[in-house]
Amino acid sequence: MSSMRNAVQRRNHRERAQPLEREKWGVLEKHKDYSLRAKDYNDKKKRLRILRQKAADRNPDEFHFAMMSSKTHNGGQKLADRGNKALSQEAVKLLKTQDAGYLRTMSQRARKERERLEKDYVLGEGKGVRVLSQSAESAVGQHTVFVDSREEQRSFDPEKWFGTTEKGLGRIYNRPRTENAENIPRSEEDETQKTRAKSKRAIEAERQALKDQKALRRLHQRGEDARRHRLEAAKARERDLMAAEQGLDLQRARMNNSVGGVNRNGVKWKVKERRR
Repeated sequence: MSSMRNAVQRRNHRERAQPLEREKWGVLEKHKDYSLRAKDYNDKKKRLRILRQKAADRNPDEFHFAMMSSKTHNGGQKLADRGNKALSQEAVKLLKTQDAGYLRTMSQRARKERERLEKDYVLGEGKGVRVLSQSAESAVGQHTVFVDSREEQRSFDPEKWFGTTEKGLGRIYNRPRTENAENIPRSEEDETQKTRAKSKRAIEAERQALKDQKALRRLHQRGEDARRHRLEAAKARERDLMAAEQGLDLQRARMNNSVGGVNRNGVKWKVKERRR
């Protein structure tokens, strides 16, 4: 009997989705998400209640000898010995050498990333950085015509060569032919003008095309802004890595007593060079 019950198609219980007007707030919170959030909130509240009770029950006259050697920071944070042993001078130098190698590798990677992002950009005069879109690159084309002499080059007529009108030279494809334009009678031209009378459907189509064009322009603008932000972030990361590498090199030089510095008493010192 149980096998027959499992063979029958059951109803699929689906969870309610986030409404369309609230999609900007992310995924709709389900009951299991609320349970986890409520459990975390109650645990924190219980922990805070226990700490308040401990603070209320604290004895202000309490004393033990460990208080003599312990220190506090920022008005209550205890600074205790974690049991870590101090490293030797040679071990610290080796670790700083490894850190310098890591910073050098990361700075090279950041520089390559910055150069890769800069290849998609071109500097505009007074307008900052402008992205070269794919449509702008694909729209540029050339048609080379080879002639035999300078005279043919001077007397070259592109309208006669391509067999089109002056307006058709700017087109890449579907150019109107000269013979077709001459063979059209006046009556047919009038009829074509009449058929070109815009209907409501054509006007609505033009409006929709304008809306789509504006939406595409906004999409390209957002893509341009995103690329510019990525380029600025890559430049900032490269600057930070180079500054960290220079600071680490300076620390290593001070450990080797090859450059000067400031001691713990605030006195500046520098290495004296041998006179030659």
